[in-house]
Amino acid sequence: MGPSPQTPASPLKEPVSVETFASLDIRVGVIVDVEAFPEARAPAWKLRVDFGPTIGELATSAQVTNYAPAELLGRQVVGVINLGVRRIAGFRSEFLVLGAIANEGTVALLAPDPISAPGRPVA
Repeated sequence: MGPSPQTPASPLKEPVSVETFASLDIRVGVIVDVEAFPEARAPAWKLRVDFGPTIGELATSAQVTNYAPAELLGRQVVGVINLGVRRIAGFRSEFLVLGAIANEGTVALLAPDPISAPGRPVA
C-alpha cells in the first residue's frame, strides 16, 4: 500500500541494524504540563511528561501547536528518552516526543493503544 494522495512520499532512509533500533529507549508518558514557548524559532510548546516512577518527569520542546494545551494535558505520548539533552532557545529539552508529520508540517502525536502505564517500554 502506497502513500495516500494527500501525503507525498518521503525518501526511504538507510537501513539500520536491529541492535541500533534496540538501543533507543522508547517509552510511554503522560503530559502533565504545557507552557507557551515564544522564544522558539518555530511555534512550539514546552511539555513536561511523566514517564513513571523509575524515570520521572522529563521536559521537551515540541512543535505541536496544532493541539491546544487542554487537548495535550493528560494525553499519553510516546517519547525517545535516551537521545541526550539539547538546548533550544535556552530551554533544556530532555527527550524527543514522536509523531507523524502531515503535508502542512503539523504533527499528529503517537500514542499507545490501549492506554499503557507511564514508563512502559515501546518495542
